[in-house]
Amino acid sequence: MTLVIKIGGAAGVATESILNDLAHYRSMPEADRRLVLVHGGSDLTNELAGELGREIRTLTSPGGMTSRYTDRETLRIYAMAVAGQINTELVAQLQQHDINALGLAGVDGRLLLARRKSAIRALTPDGRMRIVRDDYTGQIEQVNVHLLNMLLDAGYLPVVAPLALGHEGERLNVDGDRAAAAIACALGADELVIATNVPGLLRDPSDSSTLIHQIEAERLDEYTIYAQGRMCKKLLGAREALAGGVRRIRIGNAPLTALLRGEGTTISAAEVGRNLEVAIAAVAGGRE
Repeated sequence: MTLVIKIGGAAGVATESILNDLAHYRSMPEADRRLVLVHGGSDLTNELAGELGREIRTLTSPGGMTSRYTDRETLRIYAMAVAGQINTELVAQLQQHDINALGLAGVDGRLLLARRKSAIRALTPDGRMRIVRDDYTGQIEQVNVHLLNMLLDAGYLPVVAPLALGHEGERLNVDGDRAAAAIACALGADELVIATNVPGLLRDPSDSSTLIHQIEAERLDEYTIYAQGRMCKKLLGAREALAGGVRRIRIGNAPLTALLRGEGTTISAAEVGRNLEVAIAAVAGGRE
């Protein structure tokens, strides 16, 4: 059994508390699953870019999805943030908790292979279409599952920075949520946890009381209307994880153990959802 955890890179993500909770989870008798940690780096990338006088720009697809515009210089800054500072700091913090973590960028050992689009259609601020040809982002096509299994079997906890190797040997920026989903699918993980800076999917982003607790996979499209900003990518990652056989995706800012118990938003394959309903009904019947 394998659990993949994605720690967001946006401001407000309580990384230290997540790592503390991860250490606590590892000490629990029922925590017998192999663990892989994937992280983002958006906030630090923005910070470093500002210090270097580099403007941060975004691309908006015709479908409304936004992503970081990553030219060569932005890619260099992104790699400094995710593969340099964030990855090494996470590994050091996990080692302090006696967790034998090992840091990897997706380019290491050809861990993540991705295809770069030679041309991207994007909308200008006034709604016109333009073609972008110097963006270095990619879509993951292959995960080196042999490398991950070798590390996991040796007792390591892989900590993965979302960089990938392109078909021409170039480094590519890949979305962390979708990278975590691809890794979860490749490993046959039963669950994917996406730790973020919001309680989960909210009907009203300004009101945490509108949290949507449970979504069955077959109804996920009905709930995408509530996703805004980065949540769109998280639901896209969730959809890809479900398509690849992952049974549950947990999204939220609660402690790891609380998310695994059902806090936040849980997106379940239909069979899992039905089994949960049966189990709840059985418990309720026993109490009666």
